[in-house]
Amino acid sequence: MTKITIKSDGGSRGNPGPAAIGYVVYLENKLIKKHGQKIGEATNNTAEYKSIIKALQWLQKNIDSISKDSPIQIECLMDSKLVVNQLSGNFKIKQPHLQLLANQAFAIIKDLKQQITFKHIKREYNQESDLLLNQALDKLK
Repeated sequence: MTKITIKSDGGSRGNPGPAAIGYVVYLENKLIKKHGQKIGEATNNTAEYKSIIKALQWLQKNIDSISKDSPIQIECLMDSKLVVNQLSGNFKIKQPHLQLLANQAFAIIKDLKQQITFKHIKREYNQESDLLLNQALDKLK
C-alpha cells in the first residue's frame, strides 16, 4: 500500500481578514508538492477548509500518476481540531458556509475512492504548511 501524507493549514490576519492557505504532500515521506496562496478575505475556519480542499484537488488531478494502480492510504494532518472532527464525522457542521466547504471536500474524497483519514496535530508539527501560508500573506503587503 502506498502512503500519502498531506499537511495543510489555513489562516487569516484578523478573523475575518486577509487569508491564505498552505499545504505539503508527501509520498512515502518524500515531498512531492508544496503550495501556498492567498485566498482573499476569510475566517480562520474557512481558510483551514480551503487548504485541505486545495490539497485534495491537487491529489485528485495527480492520483493516476502517483498510484500506479496500487491502493493508497491518505493521511490528512491538520492543526484545526474543528475541521478534523467535522470531516471525520465526530462534530456536526452547523454553519452553512462551512457545510458547503465540507460538502466540497466530501465530494473530492468520494471521487478519490481511497482510504482517507484526518488527524489533528499540534501546530509545531505543521510548520511547513504554516510557513507557506504566511509567506503568501506577507506578499499582500
